Amino acid sequence: MFDHLREDIACVFERDPAARSTWEVVTCYPGFHALTLHRVSHWLWGARMRWLARALSHLTRAFTGIEIHPGATIGRRVFIDHGMGVVIGETAVIEDECTLYHGVTLGGTSWNKGKRHPTLQRGVVIGAGAKVLGPITLGSGAKVGSNAVVVRDVPPGATAVGIPARIIEDRSEIDREVKAGQMGFSAYAVTRAEDDPLAMAIHGLLDHAVETDRRIEALLKTMERCGVALEDDVATADNFDPKLISKIVD
Repeated sequence: MFDHLREDIACVFERDPAARSTWEVVTCYPGFHALTLHRVSHWLWGARMRWLARALSHLTRAFTGIEIHPGATIGRRVFIDHGMGVVIGETAVIEDECTLYHGVTLGGTSWNKGKRHPTLQRGVVIGAGAKVLGPITLGSGAKVGSNAVVVRDVPPGATAVGIPARIIEDRSEIDREVKAGQMGFSAYAVTRAEDDPLAMAIHGLLDHAVETDRRIEALLKTMERCGVALEDDVATADNFDPKLISKIVD
């Protein structure tokens, strides 16, 4: 139990630069409180003390604003940032190292008993306001952008954005998002699915920047094949032969 508490506190410091002290985390972080109390209610649920488990879960919801069904399975070093409005259903499974922001829903799409909530594999990150619905699986390291609605599996390492969510696996799109500070994943910011003219303009600039970098890289490789010695990735006036221009162009 104490090992879990130490890990939960440590993961807050790893993922939230606003955390300043252990005392602050223990007393002022609702995500930490919700996960700690969920472990108790989950144990009660497994011990067949179902009403007591639900009662503790209900009190936790009132205290933290985070609703976790006592039947949900949550792994180690999971971090719920801010937490208000998070809902995690009964058959949801959250593996180690996952991160959830406020307003996230791990919900079901049917009233049938059995597995009806998502499974989050190791290291999944879900942005603010996202909805992940149904007995789907988000692969290890997957990301879900803010306000996305995900209703189908997300492959490991991929990013899901938009309503309904589309899966981004293409390397050029991922590069563009890295240049935007993970703007496409966006734990808080707008996604491409929103018709925001400013966001569309920014993505257009990012497209241009990625394409320019690709062309420069191709040009440098061509110059190297033509015998141009490069110093600090730039051809200097001393070693550049103008006659090679025609070779490069050809």
